[in-house]
Amino acid sequence: MSQEERRSSGGRRELPREESERSAPRRRRKKKGFSLLGTLLYVAFVIGISTLLAAVGWVAANDVLALNKAEHSAIITLPEDIFTDKEVTVETDEGTETKTIQVVDLDYVADQLKSNGIIEFKLVFRLFSVYSNADEKMAPGTYQLDTDMDYRAIVTNLGSNSASRQMVTVTIPEGYTVDQIFQRLEENGVSTVEKLQDMAATHDYAFSFLQEIPLGDYHRLEGYLFPDTYEFYMGEDPKTVINKMLVNFDRRFTDEMRAEVQENGYSVRDIVIIASMIERETDGSDRATIASVIYNRLNNPNSGTQGYLQIDATLVYALGRVITQADYTADTPYNTYTNQGLPPGPISNPGLASIQAAMDPENTSYYYYALGSDGTHSFFRTLEEQQNFIAQQRSN
Repeated sequence: MSQEERRSSGGRRELPREESERSAPRRRRKKKGFSLLGTLLYVAFVIGISTLLAAVGWVAANDVLALNKAEHSAIITLPEDIFTDKEVTVETDEGTETKTIQVVDLDYVADQLKSNGIIEFKLVFRLFSVYSNADEKMAPGTYQLDTDMDYRAIVTNLGSNSASRQMVTVTIPEGYTVDQIFQRLEENGVSTVEKLQDMAATHDYAFSFLQEIPLGDYHRLEGYLFPDTYEFYMGEDPKTVINKMLVNFDRRFTDEMRAEVQENGYSVRDIVIIASMIERETDGSDRATIASVIYNRLNNPNSGTQGYLQIDATLVYALGRVITQADYTADTPYNTYTNQGLPPGPISNPGLASIQAAMDPENTSYYYYALGSDGTHSFFRTLEEQQNFIAQQRSN
């Protein structure tokens, strides 16, 4: 290379290719130690997560299957207001049809089970319930559950036919009104007054003795909720509660009794109204005698009583309190001092003894009676006899 050529190239001397490649700096290889450590950490992480998931899965499985759980019982209540209506399609012999069923709020159920110590994992229970359509299998009520129940058993025991469903014995005394009955049922956890009133007013129960009584007022069932001792589920469907008492009335007031009533020119309702007054006037052995006074007044309107029954209990029923002298002129169809004949409806729910007395009154000539200081009734043919007795009682 000439001197000019060396100057034009910047005075650099070009090296042969092989020498140039040998002179280039070598790339530094990654240390194998760092790569191995990362792999070990990753493997450890995977194993740890897998172990954790396996442990959680095992604990969850124990919860689902009720394994290794401490013994514990709890009372769980599913109120009616956590259930909603749902339309489902079902297979029938004629094809398919749509019907309405009740489904429960699974979040509420899971919360109750968790807070009462029956389950540990709300999410797992909810997933199980969705998978098994458990929301369609539960029913309102109060239940006793145990930790030895697996998820399937829990769902089964929250159903309407569950042996774990809590029952309560309720006695309805003779002469209780509809309002008193509903109050007692609420006090015993069977249902609420509001729900019972709504059902009584709006549901058309298929009994012949109710067919001519219009819907709209829950007092329409007055006289027909037969007094007795019942066993109800806590939180039971109000329709079922009322139906049980109506069925009892329907069974006690036999076909033979209805035929006899009709032969005598009365209706079942007439007898129930008379029996309801007897029930409120006495709880003793003089039911048939009081019945005779009622019939004598009804059947002999030209007597001194002129067809007025003049029974205080009808006014007490209408006014809802102890009456005063001024109440004898109260403007109500239940005032038997100002309205002739029977009141428009029963004033209580009578027992069988009062119904039988209304059907078979004693044969007397009594038109009056009065309660003595000894707590028993005395009976009289005339108003004068009654007033003399009352004056004598006051003077003693």
